[in-house]
Amino acid sequence: MLISGTGNRALAEEVAGELEQTLCKATIRRFADGEIFVKIDENVRGRDVYIIQPTNPPGDNLLELLLLMDAARRASAARITAVIPYFGYARQDRKDQPRVAISAKLMANMVSVAGADRVLAIDFHQHQMQGFFDLPVDHLYAAPVFTNHYRQKDLKDLVVVASDAGGAKMARGFAKRLNATFAIIDKRRTAANVAEVVNVVGDVDGKDCLIPDDMIDTGGTMTEAIAALKRLGARDIYVCATHALLSGPAVERLMNSPVKEVAVTNSIAIPDHKRFDKLKILSIAGLLAKAIGYTHSDQSVSSLFD
Repeated sequence: MLISGTGNRALAEEVAGELEQTLCKATIRRFADGEIFVKIDENVRGRDVYIIQPTNPPGDNLLELLLLMDAARRASAARITAVIPYFGYARQDRKDQPRVAISAKLMANMVSVAGADRVLAIDFHQHQMQGFFDLPVDHLYAAPVFTNHYRQKDLKDLVVVASDAGGAKMARGFAKRLNATFAIIDKRRTAANVAEVVNVVGDVDGKDCLIPDDMIDTGGTMTEAIAALKRLGARDIYVCATHALLSGPAVERLMNSPVKEVAVTNSIAIPDHKRFDKLKILSIAGLLAKAIGYTHSDQSVSSLFD
């Protein structure tokens, strides 16, 4: 049984269509003071329930997920899987400054306590997030969706460029799948959401470049990287990111940058005012549907990425 919150209803409907199912009827509304009321309108007793909801801001998205899981657990669902296309609050995953919260662990605890039996998510900010949960986690990658997209393009002498040292492993994976060479940007972060490119290690002169990342927030890192590659003589520059947060000046920055195309997935619902000509939205519904189907029938989810 598939249930959707209001965070990304369009994606949930697409997943249901892929699985030839209909979404379970549920009532989600607000009290006058803004509190969320949740009710599952169909019998879920003994059912294998999949709740599809990203937890990007506002915090109501996370609360909806928790309340839907609680409602399903109290209605005697046999197994509850939290399908989280984008897992929010995952960037604070360690105590790198005094007196800071580790929000990633807190979010994982809340999902566990609310009643999840397992979590199915796409491209965590850090892979070690899987260890923050005290329950099984199926961690999916959007890379196959992107590699299929770029294989259809006639890209010449492609170089996959890691936007920083943390993204090197992801970039190497893309380079291997696309038979491309590899480069890395050496940058320093002067403050939160502020990055400065120091150097580019690798040959990009006269070549098409692809910069993969897990998310685009304010777009500062990406636009700095794009500008640096252009200065070094790169030909066409492509950017891909699983999660399109597109906060603050991100849209304006990307529109004004010399990027050929920005490819993102629909893990987060992207409103019309954040869409622009260079933006290409790829669907992860097929990937999620296969993963849900495999989980339901106790098949190997990792076989999706072999």
